[in-house]
Amino acid sequence: MIKLHKVNKYFYKGEPREVHALKNIDLIIEDREFTLFSGPSGCGKTTLLNAIGALDSIDSGEIHLDGTEIGSLSEEERTTIRLNEIGFVFQAYNLVPVLNVEENIGFIMRLRGFRKYEIKERVLEVASMLEIDNKLHSLPHALSGGQQQRVAVARAVAAKPKIILADEPTANLDSKNSQKLMDMMKELNKKEKVSILFASHDDYIFENVRRVIKLNDGEIVDA
Repeated sequence: MIKLHKVNKYFYKGEPREVHALKNIDLIIEDREFTLFSGPSGCGKTTLLNAIGALDSIDSGEIHLDGTEIGSLSEEERTTIRLNEIGFVFQAYNLVPVLNVEENIGFIMRLRGFRKYEIKERVLEVASMLEIDNKLHSLPHALSGGQQQRVAVARAVAAKPKIILADEPTANLDSKNSQKLMDMMKELNKKEKVSILFASHDDYIFENVRRVIKLNDGEIVDA
């Protein structure tokens, strides 16, 4: 479970300009949620996702992940949390260009010290689920945008994190691939029992999630 209490985040764009990006956020995310952070550009949804993922620090408040208050951890401890507990899917895919699909999917598992046979079995399992098992020896540049995004999702889920955070995962996809990706992520949410949190304003995500948390000017206006 994720619990946020009175979370505030500021950005500074030159004195005296100050942007209050997150304003006293109180929120509980239960296990196995399939939830969207929604709102206009600049509303704070990506900032909130990054705070939950321990990618960005907060200025005040508390963020608890399964009882651990991540805001008080050292950067090394936060890195360990990200590696072991959280999977990330970014708009830009962030695949390693010199690694093939199999190596990209297994990348986090290798960092975590899984055995080779465990990595191979798990990579094939998630690649089959996401229908990219016929692309395991291809490099990212040889894939379509939809296929690259599925590789990014497979990499995020392969090491069995508790949470997947997806920032605008359909932004570079056409309508067919957007819906296909959402269908696959719903199946992952169900089969892998992993919480998936999106930050997006895409209607395809809005129509498929089970909960929508709306933000405006850094505040939650509807949860």
